[in-house]
Amino acid sequence: MQKVLLLLLYIAFFTSCKSTSRVRASRNKAPETVNKNIRDSSKIFTLQDSIIQYAKSFEGVQYKWGGTTQSGMDCSGLIYESFREHHIYLPRISRDMAKKGKKVNIKNVQEGDLLFFKTGKSKRQAINHVGLVVEVAHDGIKFIHATNRNGVIITRLSESYWSSAFQEARRYLSPKL
Repeated sequence: MQKVLLLLLYIAFFTSCKSTSRVRASRNKAPETVNKNIRDSSKIFTLQDSIIQYAKSFEGVQYKWGGTTQSGMDCSGLIYESFREHHIYLPRISRDMAKKGKKVNIKNVQEGDLLFFKTGKSKRQAINHVGLVVEVAHDGIKFIHATNRNGVIITRLSESYWSSAFQEARRYLSPKL
C-alpha cells in the first residue's frame, strides 16, 4: 500500500512540474501575443456559422439525385440536412423551400441565407436549384451547393451561369448582427 501511495506522489510531482513550466512560458510571452490568442479563441459562433460549417463538411461529396449523406448529395438534400442537423426543418425540395422564409434583396444577403435558381433552358419552369450563402465579401457572394458534374462545391454567384440562373434569395434565420 505504501509503495502505491509513494508511486502516486512521485507521478503527481513530475506532472505538476511540467504544467508549471508551461505557465512560466506563457507568462514570459509578450502581452500582445497572449491577448491575440485570447481574442482568437473567444470568437462567437452563430447558428449561421454552425450550419455553414456543417454544410462544408460535405464539400467534395459526389452528386446523387435524392441523396442526403456522405455517399451522395443533391442540392436540396445538402440544405435540408444542414438545417435539420440544427433542428430546423425545411421542405425537402428546392421549389418548396423557395415558398418559405423571408424574401431578401440580393444586396442584403447574409451568410446562412438561401439562393434559388432556375437552371433549365425554359425560364417558365419552377425553381430547381438551391445553394447556401457561405460568404459575403467586397468581391461578391459565395455559396455551397451540389452540382451534377462536380458534386458539393463552393461557387461565386458572379459566375455567368449562376448569375443568369439566379431567381431570388430567402432568409430562414434571424439576421446576423
